[in-house]
Amino acid sequence: MFLVFYAILAMFLFLAISAYKAYEYTKMPMHGRLDLYPVPKEKGHEHGGSYYEQAEWWAKPHETSTASEIVDMLKEILFIKKLFQNQKSLWWLSYSLHLGIYFIFAWTVILAAAAATQLAGGTVAADGGLWGALLYYATPLVGWIGFFLASFGAISLLVRRVADPILKKYTTPQEYFNLLLLFVVTLTGILVWSADITMSNARDAMANVLSFQPLNDDPLLTIHIILAGIMLIYIPISKMSHYVGKFFSFHMVIWDNDPNLAGSKVEEKIKQAAQYKPQNKWSAPHIAGAPAPTEKAPK
Repeated sequence: MFLVFYAILAMFLFLAISAYKAYEYTKMPMHGRLDLYPVPKEKGHEHGGSYYEQAEWWAKPHETSTASEIVDMLKEILFIKKLFQNQKSLWWLSYSLHLGIYFIFAWTVILAAAAATQLAGGTVAADGGLWGALLYYATPLVGWIGFFLASFGAISLLVRRVADPILKKYTTPQEYFNLLLLFVVTLTGILVWSADITMSNARDAMANVLSFQPLNDDPLLTIHIILAGIMLIYIPISKMSHYVGKFFSFHMVIWDNDPNLAGSKVEEKIKQAAQYKPQNKWSAPHIAGAPAPTEKAPK
């Protein structure tokens, strides 16, 4: 029963910590505005323009398109657009990892739906009707694509960071650990679920978790669940939690160009930010160093 409660706790902490980080982002003070263009929500973003091009723009309503902003944001979140534009060779490896993770999350949802259907008395099989057959075939299709893509992406990025002398200079020990953890979790997943190509064993395990029934005592399954739990708890408190911050970095930082007009919310935020006081003192020698030497008078 330990593994069941451990798995539930890990999933809960993953969601709870991620939600808490998102909440913290919404409460952050206003960033240092740069007004970088083009901004996708602006009407003139196609040619790199903005509302500043309009005569007496301050006297006109600021018209934006939320749909245009979301579309451009999804290009980055779902397809890592900027990496593709600037580093195509690295994009293939990175996107393999990210796409594999997307598939694994989708697989988890499908697995939970299949397990719930099974617990409710439904049949999840090739001859289980439209819903049962859909879950039966979607589970291995989505699952195997996800596990193989993620494992390939993790190990290839790890090798790339070790072998590339330039990239190696900018790689921290934490990044090596992150990739190694992702690879080990996906590899053990492949090994433990490969006993049944249809992944019926994974569906049964999910059904046991949802119904608070003990899992089988397979050592490999135990290792996989423990590692997966560590990964779920670790991701939202590590650098890999950028999935939470991407929306805010675009919506509230890069593309935040609402005009600072008298009586506006932007003005209110700026006045509030001006009241903040530093919590720490400068300690760098070039900030609080010794006074400049005086010039000696000529003899």
